[in-house]
Amino acid sequence: MSIRAKIILGQVIGLAWAVTVVWLPMTMSAPFMPLNTVMITALMPGGLVLLAMVSMIALRRLFDSSVIAGGALHPGSRAEIDQRALSNTLEQLVVAIVLWPFAALTLGGFVVLWMGISFALARLVYWLGYHVSPLVKSVGFGATFYPTVLATLWAVLKWAT
Repeated sequence: MSIRAKIILGQVIGLAWAVTVVWLPMTMSAPFMPLNTVMITALMPGGLVLLAMVSMIALRRLFDSSVIAGGALHPGSRAEIDQRALSNTLEQLVVAIVLWPFAALTLGGFVVLWMGISFALARLVYWLGYHVSPLVKSVGFGATFYPTVLATLWAVLKWAT
């Protein structure tokens, strides 16, 4: 299977995951939670993954004499790959911080709580995939990105109608 086919397959799996993560909690009856509680709780798992990534890069620097003092990471090294995964994770968290509150207000906080747990799991898959396989990386990316896109579109449509 070509790399492009693996990436497309991973995106399809990620999209299917997104539909499940956004739709399933809307079918459950969940108690009301204030927006601030929802957002703090939903963003915590992603923040923990971010912390793990920063810590791993710091450990990798500690044991590499050529980059211990803040030098550029070696292209293609495990630390540089971790840095790329960290950068993308930070970008995804910023998108979540901006869009998830609207989704929580419109679709319900329980949806965003599920998205937060899913985000952390998918980011771990993405991070691992960066080291082992384009398919795994693509699944992790899609399973992180598409729930936010789907929930936002769904919330905008619900709000507009």
